Amino acid sequence: MALHFSREEFAARRKRACDRLTGKGLHGLVVFRQESMYYLTGYDTSGYSMFQGMYLGADGALALLTRSADKHQSRITSTIPDIRIWQDRENATPGDDLRDMLADHGCRGKRLGIEYHAYGLTAQRGRMVDAALAGFCEAVDASDIVRLLRLVKSEAELDYVRASGRLADAAMQTAVEMAVPGTHLGAVYGEMMNVIMRGDGDPSASRWPMGSGEDALMIRYHTGHGQIGKDDQVQIEFAASYRHYHTALMNVLLTGKPDPRHEDMFKACRETLLACEGAMKPGATVGEIFDLHARMLTNAGYGDHYMNACGYTMGATYPPTWMDFPMFYTGNRQVIEPNMVFFLHMVILDRDSGLAMSAGETSIVTEDGCEQVTHAPDELVVN
Repeated sequence: MALHFSREEFAARRKRACDRLTGKGLHGLVVFRQESMYYLTGYDTSGYSMFQGMYLGADGALALLTRSADKHQSRITSTIPDIRIWQDRENATPGDDLRDMLADHGCRGKRLGIEYHAYGLTAQRGRMVDAALAGFCEAVDASDIVRLLRLVKSEAELDYVRASGRLADAAMQTAVEMAVPGTHLGAVYGEMMNVIMRGDGDPSASRWPMGSGEDALMIRYHTGHGQIGKDDQVQIEFAASYRHYHTALMNVLLTGKPDPRHEDMFKACRETLLACEGAMKPGATVGEIFDLHARMLTNAGYGDHYMNACGYTMGATYPPTWMDFPMFYTGNRQVIEPNMVFFLHMVILDRDSGLAMSAGETSIVTEDGCEQVTHAPDELVVN
């Protein structure tokens, strides 16, 4: 079987989830997030683009409803003993098949948690599930039960995080070497991806933002990449993935004769990043780290040019994004604990001048600080 963790580790994860269900008075949880299925059972697929759902009972029972395309995939990659198939057909209502599976596991009239916050559970599918379960059970939103368990990583998970970090560092080095005038950004992207895939990594869960010139201010993926100019700025934010565990890096690379303001912007980003990493210790909150970032960039003169979030959790994620919750924004009360993994990015986007700068890297929280697993350049890169 293609399991990337031991059966004992999966069993321990499910036991913790079952304890949470019992504590909340839930008979079971209906899971729709692919990340949750992977975490609890190893089930690994892109099939969540279509309807599928998994049941975890407070007693440890497991059952999956999926399509015929995933019949063998689910058996090969997971520890799920009860796998059922809904039939692709015109006017199919797999919500009814889900209800029947839940009935077989004694859920009728019981209180069930539903993992509503899932990319595969579209609004239309969610309404179908609600209609199927109406009068059958008491359904309550329990989207955060597995998400919160996933925040603190096991040692086996951290090994994958570190492997991902090594791939990310190697890909960044490739970008630094290739970001010279005349190079097409698509070629840089391709060679970075080549490094990751040849290192036994995975495609990341999102496309990479990469742009030069004015496009360096666009920190979302966009089509239409051009060539790097002779006096240019190249914004790169990317993630490597190893067994779906992601680590990210972010930086601006310069060519030719940089604008003097770039040096001050880099200094502000780098100093703020180091300060936030230094403060990211057990007991601090995610919101406090954001507020420190905001104060430092404001004091450096960039109060109008930073973003309203400066990082997020990293872990095993699936498309459409490698970003996970919690995010670093003001007021977020999530307490930081050892073995959590975070990507912090300090970003200055000056739309008035057209200049951009960033510094971002991934760290594992330790008992008394942080272990960096990706490493942004500590000096301004000018080719």
